[in-house]
Amino acid sequence: MAKTKLNAQREHRIEMEIVVDAYTEEERALSWHCYLDEQLSFPFKASVRKAMDSSPLPTGEHVLVTGLAHEDLCRVGIFVWVRWGERDVVAPLAQIDPLNGDKATRVAVADWHYWRDQGYAF
Repeated sequence: MAKTKLNAQREHRIEMEIVVDAYTEEERALSWHCYLDEQLSFPFKASVRKAMDSSPLPTGEHVLVTGLAHEDLCRVGIFVWVRWGERDVVAPLAQIDPLNGDKATRVAVADWHYWRDQGYAF
């Protein structure tokens, strides 16, 4: 995937507020999980921005995001619980675009998308 254009403000927030003092993969994963747990307000409506091998959700599908997955699952990526039709499934946050939600939720999801789109990893 092509990197997105560097965003100095977002880079600073990620480095100084989210992963500051996180030196290992596990620490960075936990830092991201804690940040998102504090910032995301559930539930919020979302669309699926791209299909991913780790999820059954197709591009363009509308879902209701109902919660952040347990931190143990989020050691390899950030996952959220979504209501998809009659099912509750776990999906990568990288796959989800909020359609509504408060500003903090939209900014936090955009931060995660930016991090992933830049090719950064835990």
